[in-house]
Amino acid sequence: MIILINGLQYTGYKKFEWGVVGETACADSWGRALKTGEPSLSLPCYAERRLWRRADEEMLMALSPGHLAKAITGMKALSNNGLRYPIAPYGIQSDVRAGMAFPTARNKFETN
Repeated sequence: MIILINGLQYTGYKKFEWGVVGETACADSWGRALKTGEPSLSLPCYAERRLWRRADEEMLMALSPGHLAKAITGMKALSNNGLRYPIAPYGIQSDVRAGMAFPTARNKFETN
């Protein structure tokens, strides 16, 4: 979800603020998106988890087709800059350049 949000923010950066209502998450996120015209993020509610088997790690994003196109364009630009999904964990023992490189150029930066 963070890659999608960063894609939305890539051009014309805007701070997003969302809340949690605890229940009726899909109705809340869709309603907020329709009312404001802005993307809306929420956590799945009990009914979505129980009836539609949404997992704990799943989230909901309600957005317009225009926002989706903007997010896709932004995500492509982020990918060209080296930020792709999945985001690899790095520590002091590894060279971050290996994960930020294009997959075809990755061997150039790998170290033993």
